[in-house]
Amino acid sequence: MTAPQDLVIQCAGETVWLLPERTLWWPAQRMLMVADAHFGKAATFRARGVPVPAGSTVQAIARLDAMLARLPVAQIAWLGDLLHAREAHAAIDALIAWRARYADLACTLVRGNHDRHAGDPPAGLHFNVVEEPWAIGPLALCHAPQAVPGRYVIAGHVHPGVVISGRGKDRLRLPCFRFGPSGGLLPAFGEFTGLWAAPVAPGEALYAVADGRVWPLLS
Repeated sequence: MTAPQDLVIQCAGETVWLLPERTLWWPAQRMLMVADAHFGKAATFRARGVPVPAGSTVQAIARLDAMLARLPVAQIAWLGDLLHAREAHAAIDALIAWRARYADLACTLVRGNHDRHAGDPPAGLHFNVVEEPWAIGPLALCHAPQAVPGRYVIAGHVHPGVVISGRGKDRLRLPCFRFGPSGGLLPAFGEFTGLWAAPVAPGEALYAVADGRVWPLLS
């Protein structure tokens, strides 16, 4: 049963939920989709001399725990960029401890560009790793947005966002979901990822994440 903060939409004939944790829930497959976690990005920045706060991996795992507590998740599809860089392996201990608590949960990583640089997840995470596109039912799960004949593509990679203008020079930049006629984009699950805000394409709908909820925007 949905919570007030979730938003239910139809996608390629399937019912999916857009979650304020910046993830997608596909009830028919009991699948949670997570794009661009970039685990260890903050640690990578600090290793390279950029002063950013610690604790992003702990916070991300807490968000995962909250979703797994309220939804009957059987599998997680990670849509690329699980780890940010080779230095990100400092976050692996926390991920392995998390994985041990959900040993029966199937986890599949669709390789993204950062995964090719950081390397596949270590054996202790017990992830299945596949190349894009990963076809399931009417959907094709990808890291980068692309056309897959006969499939509706769900992807990440670009970290979609939206800029909402207020009075004067006020601007609010928010992560968002973008769903068009042939594909949808998920916001980045990770922090410090930046936002890609582009004009709304014909037939595209935007759903912003703000104040712990997902909000439909006029398109």
